[in-house]
Amino acid sequence: MESEVNGILVAAHELKAPLALLRQLAFSLELAEDDVDARKKIQSQMIDISDRAIKQVSDLTKIARLEDGLFDLEPVAIRGVCDEVTAELRHLFRYNHRKLEISYTNRSRLVVANRDLLYSVVYNFCLNAMHYSDEETFSTMSVKDYHDKVRLSVRDFGPSLPTDVWQSLKKGWVEKPTSIAMRPGSSGLGLYIASKFSQYMDANVGAVRHRDGTSFFVDLPISKQASLFS
Repeated sequence: MESEVNGILVAAHELKAPLALLRQLAFSLELAEDDVDARKKIQSQMIDISDRAIKQVSDLTKIARLEDGLFDLEPVAIRGVCDEVTAELRHLFRYNHRKLEISYTNRSRLVVANRDLLYSVVYNFCLNAMHYSDEETFSTMSVKDYHDKVRLSVRDFGPSLPTDVWQSLKKGWVEKPTSIAMRPGSSGLGLYIASKFSQYMDANVGAVRHRDGTSFFVDLPISKQASLFS
């Protein structure tokens, strides 16, 4: 019970942050009443923040419905999903002066997944990387064949991942939203969402710790139909 309550508190805290920022921007909007360019910039920020908050709430709602089996698994072109995510986040990366490099080397083009759930996994990994990089570094998203599966990995340059979180990921998933020291923002909740969706799709999430950051990955089953398209 205590563990469940702590998880709810973490989720509430992370969902509260964008609301507080929206409130702050709303006040800034009033002050920029006579500056058209400043107002447009603030409005763009408010839309981006709102969209991300809505996505998190939507993902949490989906988690509550996973047991209903409403999310069918089917062959999914993983590169197409990655391209859609990066297209959606391109503006956000550019606005924050961040860079995301992409590397596709997978020969197995189709994975067994639910497209919407996989989209959320990739989205959360990339958003996390955007938070924990700077103008001097760049994040990398790679898709490659790995031990009869397809591994999607996103590398960031954030603070070191705590040992307890890393060990949980070594088991293949995160049990509850976890507050991650020195990694505020969407990291804990985003990892939980990615973990629950991956578990549903019979895929494992994990992390590789580096001296200057972390690579978060998900290993997805290869679709048996892949050979038809190779």
